[in-house]
Amino acid sequence: MTGVITARELYTRAVSGFDAVLQAVPGDRWTAPTPCAGWDVRALVDHVVREDLWAAELLAGRSIADVGDRIDGDPLGADPASAWSAASAAARSAADAARDDAVVDLSAGPTAVDEYLRQLAADHVVHAWDLATATGTNLRIEADLVDAVTAWFAPVRQVYRAGGLVGPRPPRNGPEEAQARLLAMFGRSEALAAVERFGDAFDAKDIDAIMANMTTDCLFESTAPPDGVRHRGADAVRAAWHRFFEAAGDHRFTTESRILAGDQVIVTWRYDWTGGHVRGVDLFRVRNGLVAEKRAYVKG
Repeated sequence: MTGVITARELYTRAVSGFDAVLQAVPGDRWTAPTPCAGWDVRALVDHVVREDLWAAELLAGRSIADVGDRIDGDPLGADPASAWSAASAAARSAADAARDDAVVDLSAGPTAVDEYLRQLAADHVVHAWDLATATGTNLRIEADLVDAVTAWFAPVRQVYRAGGLVGPRPPRNGPEEAQARLLAMFGRSEALAAVERFGDAFDAKDIDAIMANMTTDCLFESTAPPDGVRHRGADAVRAAWHRFFEAAGDHRFTTESRILAGDQVIVTWRYDWTGGHVRGVDLFRVRNGLVAEKRAYVKG
């Protein structure tokens, strides 16, 4: 799409994006942790459903006092997906009916409808990424949505951070891709999420999942002495993983630390096999939410 996205369009598309991710959540992932500290998948969805239940009331012209405690309790019940569908439909209907010059009664004070819809849109966009990450998916947000949310949030991010509404910005080491920059503004690291997904696939010895988390032009540099062996491109890297798992036998990698630096992640690890162990370091570089480089180094 081209041109400036209106607040209503931004909100509608953000809600649709969150819906698409939620409908794909596997039944066994509702207790999985999310990038939001202390929230599992159910808690994250609970937050967004409550937000939409409030939006339906406030956009219809009711005040916080009018709503009172009606949204207290457990809004998800036994069927979180249905609860989400009902809440988001009510909120979208209220947004469509709201006058352009209306003012919404928020805890922060009277707020123009346009501003409120952009706040809601940003929350749905970022939490869609959180939800996808919790279920092992590399969500690519539409570029114009990224640009629109970034344009709204950039001037106010320090206010949100000072109020504790977003976490600290992850460290950076140079220019960032647009989506990674937006997520970092909200305290998220796309690079760290990608490396964690890669690690989960590696621990499961799932070569298809490993490669799904790497770019087509990926580079893997092994620890083979004296200088390692370079494998370039998806076919070569896939073949290297096959050889590794076939030869490795009974083994276990244990991550000891992860250090984030922009689009790079440094992972220290211990590798145990029957009769011994070594320690080493992986240097990852991430591009568009996928591992583009994995360079491995081993001690001694």
